[in-house]
Amino acid sequence: MASIVNTPLPSLLTTPAGGGVLGTCTVTTMTASDTLDFNEGTGQILILRNPTAGALTPVLVGVAGNNSVAGWGKRAVGSGYSVGSIAAGGYRLVPLDTLRLMIQGAITITGGTGLHAILLNPIP
Repeated sequence: MASIVNTPLPSLLTTPAGGGVLGTCTVTTMTASDTLDFNEGTGQILILRNPTAGALTPVLVGVAGNNSVAGWGKRAVGSGYSVGSIAAGGYRLVPLDTLRLMIQGAITITGGTGLHAILLNPIP
């Protein structure tokens, strides 16, 4: 099991206009079950890239049981949130705050063996 590492991003408010920001990020090659630290309200974005030869359908699993999800009512969210099928060579960007009611607690990602993951974590 790998732990997906936060990559801090510089604040847009402190970056000069027109001045690009260079930096590095940590890319994690996912296994059958990986974890990440979700910090609600921070604007974290999970980037998933599929370098494998086939489609993969990863699932983010957090809180078990039922939760009230806006627009959906009371739902069982223990089975997690599927980010959908990512085709070979494809990408998926997941703004984690939009899933905050479904992925509370310790987050595990399953079904992503071979995916490359980057967790972007804006600096306030």
